[in-house]
Amino acid sequence: MTETTKTHVILLSCGSFNPITRGHVHMFEKAREYLHKTGRFIVIGGIISPVHDSYGKPGLVSSRHRLTMCQLAVQSSDWIRVDPWECYQGTWQTTCSVLEHHRDLMKRVTGCILSNVNTPSTTPVIGQPQNETSTIYQNTANKSVAIKLWGKMSESLGKICCVRPHMERFTFVDENANLGTAMRYEEIELRILLLCGSDLLESFCIPGLWNESDMEVIVGDFGIMVVPRDGADTERIMNHSSVLRKHKDNIIVVKDEIDHPMSVVSSTKSRLALQHGDGHVVDYLSQPVIDYILQSQLYINASG
Repeated sequence: MTETTKTHVILLSCGSFNPITRGHVHMFEKAREYLHKTGRFIVIGGIISPVHDSYGKPGLVSSRHRLTMCQLAVQSSDWIRVDPWECYQGTWQTTCSVLEHHRDLMKRVTGCILSNVNTPSTTPVIGQPQNETSTIYQNTANKSVAIKLWGKMSESLGKICCVRPHMERFTFVDENANLGTAMRYEEIELRILLLCGSDLLESFCIPGLWNESDMEVIVGDFGIMVVPRDGADTERIMNHSSVLRKHKDNIIVVKDEIDHPMSVVSSTKSRLALQHGDGHVVDYLSQPVIDYILQSQLYINASG
């Protein structure tokens, strides 16, 4: 496949991020690496969307802190962004709603329709305006790479919610604001995939936990990118759910012969390490996140 015919992907991860760990960031990196190796995809961006405070999970610290910690964890990344939209809503949002929000947002910003798993778009999606002569790609050391695309989108998205806001305050303009006349774009297929660990995939198998119509949209329309944790048997998990079996082709699982140490890192382990003064916390959390936690006195006396 040529670079222009590959599917361009934005990876979206939803969760508590309480706190965000090295494992969360590693999951993005592993997913992007694997998708690129398939030769069928180009990952142009990653979005971290922390859950709303009203989610009600015991020990969940304020979204103000969680957003800041997420920001600190990816401050050196040139492709992963923290998105505050979910936290800024009046109440908790379903994962399906968050995915649909970003799909609709991309549509408004680009003036085009995003493709989904089942019905690849015949409508131009995103790219360079057709009346410009510059190309979307450039060759660097004989390696063709996607450039400017995520930056081009972030230029508009940043006015809304998808670039790094100032640490003191997360702001974004009214989504109904006039974003100008949409330009015509050359056709590039763009999808948003839900990025998750195998633990979230397994939660789909718990009766009554997920709304079945939401599951159909998440797996059937968007698709899931799974990075296994703790040697989980993803094949067994998928066969245990009728929805997952039905849309098995829409689930991409990172195949890694060697389990990476980051695959066993979790927010729970990180909180326990903080409470017990365990020096291994440096293996779980980045130093800027640790510094912020200590400065803000988070988790130290918390339970769970």
